[in-house]
Amino acid sequence: MIKSELVARVAARNPSLNHREAEQIVATIFDEITTALARGDRVELRGFGAFSVKRRPARVGRNPRTGDAVAVSQKSVPYFKTGKELRERLNVDGKPSGGGT
Repeated sequence: MIKSELVARVAARNPSLNHREAEQIVATIFDEITTALARGDRVELRGFGAFSVKRRPARVGRNPRTGDAVAVSQKSVPYFKTGKELRERLNVDGKPSGGGT
């Protein structure tokens, strides 16, 4: 699902909202999650999961073409851990559900 599909579903499930209002709501939620993570906060949506930031320390890597050592600076990456309810819905009877071939 992409963002525009999410907006369309929010608008469809809430007839009192027009498409533009649904788009603004979805954008606001994403912006708030992004802002909280940028501050280093954890964002928990009960039953769905938790977003947090993991810090990767600086290290010495290798250039795959030349094999030369390259300094890789410290970085922060987003991390998502699924909630219990989401895991249970995805794994009904121990079998993953959903699409795929």
